Amino acid sequence: MDSIFMKIIRREIPATIEYEDDEVIAIKDINPVAPVHILIIPKKFIPTVNDASEADAALLGKMILTAKKIAAEKGIAEDGYRLVMNVGKDGGQTVFHIHLHLIGGKKLAFETA
Repeated sequence: MDSIFMKIIRREIPATIEYEDDEVIAIKDINPVAPVHILIIPKKFIPTVNDASEADAALLGKMILTAKKIAAEKGIAEDGYRLVMNVGKDGGQTVFHIHLHLIGGKKLAFETA
């Protein structure tokens, strides 16, 4: 399967890369909702969280730890930030390749569905 994120990983589509290693890539969101809005994306294609397996546990943890590292580098760790992972169409997922949103840089409103 392919996704827009796989095309970014292969450098077929441009993106502003904030971080990259062998397992994940982090890019600026093209429609940011806050001053800092970065997507942490695994290089392994996993369509939704529902498709993740026990074998993906370390990779999922790596995504969170990468978000923590970037938050510190961006200077938002102290005041706080939000991590969001949308799952499925009703959960707001629009790209079916799991990704973690790191959102911060301003006071975020608490929203409920």
